[in-house]
Amino acid sequence: MIGENYKAVQENIDKACADTGRNRDEVTLIAVSKTKPVNELMEAYNAGARDFGENYVQELVDKIPQMPADVRWHMIGHLQRNKVKYIVGKVHLIHSVDSLRLAEEISKESVKNNVVSNILLEVNVAGEESKWGGSLEETIELVKQAAQLPNIKIHGLMTVAPYVENSEDNRQVFVKLKKLSVDINAQNIDNVNMSVLSMGMTGDYIVAAQEGATLLRVGTGIFGARNYNK
Repeated sequence: MIGENYKAVQENIDKACADTGRNRDEVTLIAVSKTKPVNELMEAYNAGARDFGENYVQELVDKIPQMPADVRWHMIGHLQRNKVKYIVGKVHLIHSVDSLRLAEEISKESVKNNVVSNILLEVNVAGEESKWGGSLEETIELVKQAAQLPNIKIHGLMTVAPYVENSEDNRQVFVKLKKLSVDINAQNIDNVNMSVLSMGMTGDYIVAAQEGATLLRVGTGIFGARNYNK
């Protein structure tokens, strides 16, 4: 079932790209595997998944040695500064950098481990109080400051759009994040490129793909509903 779901999501992305004239190779599906056991991750892996997203540091660290070495791990949940040391050098991309202090901690640990950490800056496009990330205006300033830190590389932006019944309601969120990335790119800031847009989840990933997402974070659409009681 998980393998079939994964392939169905990929087909939806194929269609979204075809409908909007996008290059399909620009868009990567991340299987969001929080709370899911390794045997279920392996079902997705066997269907072709190589990018997996986790929300919790401990779960991420536990799963890495249990999965094949060619998996690219994405830290997509809120990251506390005291947990940074556990994932630096182990993940492909940290999506959820929402403050200069967090960027500084990632930089410090990356220097210590002699690695370069790839990061995205999290933007609270819709201004929801329950969500992390800076405003559109704050993000430009954060980009300029974080770009000066050693051993980190800013690759783009990430947002968690509001939960909506109708995915069309989030289209403007994705349009605004894409515009922000274009505006930042135009400033030609050293150590910054805006090639990555991490936006769109199970309920709205098709719209996100149409509006320029390069990373889509789909969990329920692949693995089914989560059991948080485990």
